[in-house]
Amino acid sequence: MSEIRRGTLFGAAAYLAWGVFPLYFPLLKPAGALEVLAHRVVWSLLVVAVLVWMTRRAAGVQAVFADRRRLLMLSTAAVLLAVNWGVYIYGVTSGQVVEASLGYFVNPLVTVLLGVFVLGERLRRPQWVAVGIAAVAVLVLTVENGRPPWIALALAVTFGTYGLLKKTAGVGAVEGLTVETAVLAPVALLFLIVLQVRGDATFTAHGPGHAALLATTGLVTAIPLLFFGAAASRVPLTTLGVLQYVTPVMQFLLGVLVFHEPLGLPRFLGFVLVWIALCLFTVDLVRSQRRDARLLVTEPV
Repeated sequence: MSEIRRGTLFGAAAYLAWGVFPLYFPLLKPAGALEVLAHRVVWSLLVVAVLVWMTRRAAGVQAVFADRRRLLMLSTAAVLLAVNWGVYIYGVTSGQVVEASLGYFVNPLVTVLLGVFVLGERLRRPQWVAVGIAAVAVLVLTVENGRPPWIALALAVTFGTYGLLKKTAGVGAVEGLTVETAVLAPVALLFLIVLQVRGDATFTAHGPGHAALLATTGLVTAIPLLFFGAAASRVPLTTLGVLQYVTPVMQFLLGVLVFHEPLGLPRFLGFVLVWIALCLFTVDLVRSQRRDARLLVTEPV
């Protein structure tokens, strides 16, 4: 099996795993979103700490903690990641899976806008058209819902900004997640202790099965991340760019077909506009990268 094919399979596995998250988080009830978030942080730290030890990456983690600039960026990224996780868990457990899926459909376009306003990048005309169509889609959904799609927008903005900080920091996936969860873990652990003292914690109150499910949040977080890391090192970014839509498509279908969330005509129209914007964006991206590749090949050495 070729490396590209192997990488594509790893990428598909990562996005498929993220796609079934709406089926996983309701299993953690009666734990609330904040308790699930706190457990996810603590157990993820334990899992990545083991991975760091097994892969002998402790020196890389220590180097990040010694670098104030990178540590500040990853600490900020950690806060954004916690907000993203918390909003997503709330969205899924409160019956708003369809809106949560919208956040990850819109995320690539938010990333493009961050590149424009933060990094000073310039957009091509098809990209501006895609962003404009997405803005109209958000307006349609706002009118239909009677409010902006806050969950979707929060997920897209936090994850887009998180990705920007991670790209700027230039730290590996395992090392980065180790630092981020280490930054968040003291607060998460304190929160869980307070819940336990107040008698509001569910970890020890609903049997070993519930406790085991909460403990699996670390593995559920780490395994798709490892698959994604294996894919990113083997396949072109355009392949990953197309594969990333597997997750929100699965979440959208789960919201409609499994959780039976309402999907009226105006809401469906909003999603159609987003999908059109993403098609324009993806086609333009693929064409641009192919054009750049041809120019690179024909350039004289």
